[in-house]
Amino acid sequence: MKKLTSKYALSRLRMIDVTQKPDTQREAVAKGMVRMQASTLDQLTKDKLPKGDVLAAAQLAGIMAAKQTPHIIPLCHPIPIGDIKVEFNLDEENSTVEITTTVKNVGKTGVEMEALTATAVTALTIYDMCKTIDQSLRIESIRLIRKSGGKSGVVNLE
Repeated sequence: MKKLTSKYALSRLRMIDVTQKPDTQREAVAKGMVRMQASTLDQLTKDKLPKGDVLAAAQLAGIMAAKQTPHIIPLCHPIPIGDIKVEFNLDEENSTVEITTTVKNVGKTGVEMEALTATAVTALTIYDMCKTIDQSLRIESIRLIRKSGGKSGVVNLE
């Protein structure tokens, strides 16, 4: 079996050429969840955690992450982003914070990676800010739930 060298493996990588594609309005929605103990969620909602306002920090981190996606994900196009929303649903019954991220732009390529990156970093920020009081934290089910724009039109995955 032929051993692949780094040089050979890298020579097979390429960015997709989108220059001939028309600009269209695009949107992607991603979701994820952080599961925690009920007492942790209670402290989070009452802004009683040692590091401060968890949801404000997580929301800002998600927005910043979406804008940095091409610096984090190899071969991801740097694109203008028209809007980013990071929203939370606190489920006391299941002790979870559900994250919903919506990213919009007008361009030649979609914003799925930006929405997924924002969701992941938002979840990681919640994890980081709660880990000192809860070792049972779990990040779960980061996924794309909808995208629109381009040739595919609207794709609903949930």
